[in-house]
Amino acid sequence: MHAHYVVIGGGLSGLAAAIRLARYNDNVLLLEKHSRVGGLNSYYYRNNRLFETGLHAITNYADKAAKQAPLNKLLRQLKISRDEIGFHQQILSEINFPDRSLIFSNDFNILLEEISEKFSPESDNFRRLVHDLDRTDPFESHPYRSARAILEDYLDDPDLIDMLLCPILYYGSSWENDIDFKQFVIMFRSLYQEGLFRPAGTIKNLLDLLVDKLNHFGGTIKLGTGVRNIIATGEKIIGVTLENGEKILCKHLISTIGLDETRSLLGTRKEVPDDRRLSFVESIFQIDKRIRDRLPQDRTCIFYSKTRPFTFEQPSTIVGYDSGVISLPFNFRDLNPDDDFIEIRTTQLANYRKWLSISRDTGQYDAMKCDHTGESCRQIEPIIGSFADGITYSDCFTPLTVERFTGKHAGAIYGSPHKISDGIIGYDNLVIAGTDQGFLGIIGSMLSGVAMVNKHILSKL
Repeated sequence: MHAHYVVIGGGLSGLAAAIRLARYNDNVLLLEKHSRVGGLNSYYYRNNRLFETGLHAITNYADKAAKQAPLNKLLRQLKISRDEIGFHQQILSEINFPDRSLIFSNDFNILLEEISEKFSPESDNFRRLVHDLDRTDPFESHPYRSARAILEDYLDDPDLIDMLLCPILYYGSSWENDIDFKQFVIMFRSLYQEGLFRPAGTIKNLLDLLVDKLNHFGGTIKLGTGVRNIIATGEKIIGVTLENGEKILCKHLISTIGLDETRSLLGTRKEVPDDRRLSFVESIFQIDKRIRDRLPQDRTCIFYSKTRPFTFEQPSTIVGYDSGVISLPFNFRDLNPDDDFIEIRTTQLANYRKWLSISRDTGQYDAMKCDHTGESCRQIEPIIGSFADGITYSDCFTPLTVERFTGKHAGAIYGSPHKISDGIIGYDNLVIAGTDQGFLGIIGSMLSGVAMVNKHILSKL
């Protein structure tokens, strides 16, 4: 079999790259090893009900008039109208620390006012930081620079530094207690200055839309089709071998599965990824809608730390409960769930090796998952209110779940700490896109697929 362009990975970055390619080229083939697309942002069914995985809220909200905003650029590149998605903005989100909190929304002035009121000695310093961030190009080539160290050059209060970092680290950092300054700038803009939203439908509706776009432009998707290895001759890729032994020859290859994962397929990865890579456990609680009044009515996401200073590192225990994210997906503007249930979702840091050591054969793994969801509930009730008696269904995804369904080594959803900003790893016709290229978030991941195709393929046609 032969395809001009092969994309490995049917997550959001791979779908965006394939759509962009198919708009201008024939014979675009997208390979996804699992039975449905979506990767880290997908869905499954339990009790005749759809549950989303990964999607809490999407960063980079922008009004229609903001033509140069990342969201609107992406929609133009993929020929998607805003009406095809629908937009529900966050109400408010909160950074919750012991004795201190900050509120932010899609109006950046709210965060400015919060800092002016609650960290008044830092108000001018923060505005100076924002002024300089606005003039920073995060896509310039720089070696790693500590965002925390740079923040300490502007701000004196360690609590404010930790509080600003907490949502950014949870939404995109592959480094313990820090993040590369380039990525900090991207996330600061997308999270604080632009803000959060969710589509009108479910993640399935969004994925169906992207698949329909790819089909419309003539691209092809092969589901349940894993890649065994990438075939290279010198510095040129000539094709891939599928897990069933079939060979597909191609002129160009785009890999969205991760840097180390791609090098594994090439046979060039020299060592096992660092055990300190960050992984998470995510829990979903289906709640009887009748207890909604006990819960916050105006909080979309709550990023919390129960300790000061805030730490963001692999826990020594199987799950770290000192910090995390609480998502209340029913609290978006003009969003009125029709069914009798609402959801609460939690995200906490996990220890991959400890999860790996648990026996699946004896039922210990399932028991540990059950213990975790119970403990996660107990840990967050003091923050959002009592809901345990209203739980009708709960589930959780461990680092092993992520590794199994996405292929991410160690279940590290943000991949390697070392990003390849230009997407090139030494082959003339192989491009890396997605998380390990360096763009962050759902919009960022999709833009990565589009940007790498534009830069390395379409610009040369």
